[in-house]
Amino acid sequence: MIVSALSFLAGLLVVQQFPALPATQWLIVVGMAAGIMAWLRYWRGLFFVMGVLWAVLFAMTRLADRLPESLEGIDIPVNGIIADLPEQDERRTRFDLSVIESPQKLPSKLRLSWYYPDQPIKAGQHWSFTVKLKRPHGGLNPGGFDYERWLFTQGVGAVGYVRTSPKPVLLGRDSAWTNIAVWRQIISDRLTVLLRDRPNLSLIKALTIGDGNEITQKQWDVFRKTGTIHLVVISGSHVGLIAGLVYFLTLKAWAWTSLLAWSPQRVAAITAMLVAVFYAGLAGFSVPAQRAVIMLAIVMLAIFLQRNTRPFNTLAVALFAVLAFDPLAVLSVGFWLSFLAVGLIIYVIAGRLGKSGYFSEVIKINWATSVGLSPLLLFFFQQVSLISPLANFIAVPVISLAAVPLSLLGVLLMFGSPLLASKLFIIVDTVLQGLGWLLVRLAELPLATISHTQPSIWSLMFAIPGVLLLLAPRGTPARWLSVVMFLPLVFTASDKPKTGSINMTLLDVGQGLSVVVQTANHWLVYDTGAKFSAESNMGQSVVLPFLRRQGASKIDKLIISHGDNDHSGGAVSVISGIPTEQVLTSAPQQLSAYSPILCVAGKSWTWDNVRFTLLSPKHAFASENDNSCVLKIQSEQGAVLLTSDIEASAENWLTETYGNSLKADVLIAPHHGSKTSSTIGFLQAVQPEYVLIPSGYRSQFGHPHKEVLERYEQIKAKWLNSADSGAITISMRDGSWVAQAMRDTDSKYWNVK
Repeated sequence: MIVSALSFLAGLLVVQQFPALPATQWLIVVGMAAGIMAWLRYWRGLFFVMGVLWAVLFAMTRLADRLPESLEGIDIPVNGIIADLPEQDERRTRFDLSVIESPQKLPSKLRLSWYYPDQPIKAGQHWSFTVKLKRPHGGLNPGGFDYERWLFTQGVGAVGYVRTSPKPVLLGRDSAWTNIAVWRQIISDRLTVLLRDRPNLSLIKALTIGDGNEITQKQWDVFRKTGTIHLVVISGSHVGLIAGLVYFLTLKAWAWTSLLAWSPQRVAAITAMLVAVFYAGLAGFSVPAQRAVIMLAIVMLAIFLQRNTRPFNTLAVALFAVLAFDPLAVLSVGFWLSFLAVGLIIYVIAGRLGKSGYFSEVIKINWATSVGLSPLLLFFFQQVSLISPLANFIAVPVISLAAVPLSLLGVLLMFGSPLLASKLFIIVDTVLQGLGWLLVRLAELPLATISHTQPSIWSLMFAIPGVLLLLAPRGTPARWLSVVMFLPLVFTASDKPKTGSINMTLLDVGQGLSVVVQTANHWLVYDTGAKFSAESNMGQSVVLPFLRRQGASKIDKLIISHGDNDHSGGAVSVISGIPTEQVLTSAPQQLSAYSPILCVAGKSWTWDNVRFTLLSPKHAFASENDNSCVLKIQSEQGAVLLTSDIEASAENWLTETYGNSLKADVLIAPHHGSKTSSTIGFLQAVQPEYVLIPSGYRSQFGHPHKEVLERYEQIKAKWLNSADSGAITISMRDGSWVAQAMRDTDSKYWNVK
């Protein structure tokens, strides 16, 4: 079963690498291949082909449930049900809507935002909305979160927002007995009332109903640095722990009753299974919870039937069942970390000679998971926590043996005795405060985490066998070779430019701007995208992941061109997330805590034979946009001009002041391609070969404007729009500039073309 499950997994993985799904006739060929392998009884090959076939069919069905392009941007009435717990911040409430009725053929699930709602939005409510939709679309950046992929795996066929006119109408609400999301909402609401003033309300919600929406970015950073994220969501270990406690208590209680018509083991197994399924339902049946429930079902069935099970076979059945139910689970990082963590634990515990004590087992498990998962953590996040073994040694028993059981007991009690439940939650909150304080201290230690350039797939092919060799039983020959097999992870080739050259990437931050420039030994970041809420900004979600992916250890200069949110919103997160030596800006009051230097025309510096010069502002313009820091970069390859949001007045001043000296091979389009910018005189002075336009998909401002694009074509410049291209990297090859759009080079079949 183990090899068959892995063959099925391999078939699914192959399909996820396709830039486009195969034509229907290829399915016939694959189906015939499956039939031949079944006839020949070549089961391993059959499972691989079945994986390919199932992945393609599932993906085709999911893609067919997307919004047609013809329905983008128009008002559409729709009736539906709030599918799960809404996410709320200071500006909006975001939620998934399961469509019931609409005059247009809409996808079955929509992801909507309601800005400044005048009514509370709860899971299970039936609403009548008028919505404006667009196809699933998100920024596509190296190292960044692939929002389109996430929407695809969640079955979301369109995103959009609720129109306030006509007024939304609440039609009713599902019963808690028919919709587990309503149970989750009821528990969430009662916890909010009961623990309104407690600092760890968000963590208690995460541990009881798997709702991590209220956990702050600062808390997530601490959990990430200490390697304890898996403890603050409902993971497989939590489900297994609760099932084990219920099994033990039921076994003892049933034996005490002397009602032995049913054996205590069978009653305990059934009870533990029901509780595990309910608890996993409270978590929204996440992949780790699915895996835990399936594995528990196999173990409990074996107990019921009085059969023995093998741990790896049980894990293989769980793997196959999860993938058969949802083949897109392979696109989730949590899927890989969850199954591999359990596999490592089984590998170092099961079948070993000798009996270890509790603390020895805990230390062994922490060592195995921390070392064993480090190659994957480097690959997915370009970071590894060095203090994870110590942090988990302390946090695992606190969370698993105290916080989780007491929190669930408190949830049960609050429906009958809120006062007693509140006392219990005070204990949990106090325990979590103490643990939180300790984790913060650990996260602040020097070298708590290390960052490294993303390793290649080939280095993982060496590192994973190296992990198994390192964790093999004592006495295994040549265990020292495991260290050698880890070396490709460390010595990752860096694609940095040569002296005198640059690599420049226009990041896809939607309706905003962020540019990263790399020389042989230095890094410059020009603007950081927008801030959407206290916990969400493009600096955190796009800029920092990109820098980590590229192996940047610091930013030598951060330029914030002006104070508009779509240019400066992510600045604080960037400065906090990576050492930043110097900040330059035309709006120093917004970043006064970081000793910024005012942008002044004429300031220049040279890095690695590349010259950087600020051309503007020389004096204060009436418009803040015109006061943007304008930067020219001159390398051996040619010149690049970064203009931010300047408009006609600043463009005219630059043209009059610098004349032909403005000439540049690459121009970042002024003001996102607004018709108030890119005047023909300015463009004729710059004479760019490429114009890169930073704008959002279906921009509400109409950027880039049609007449501006006509001007670019008039001067025979090639233009690319980040909304259509994703991140755009400019580099020199064979003596000429080359622009690489990520949607052309790295997009997959689920990305909007």
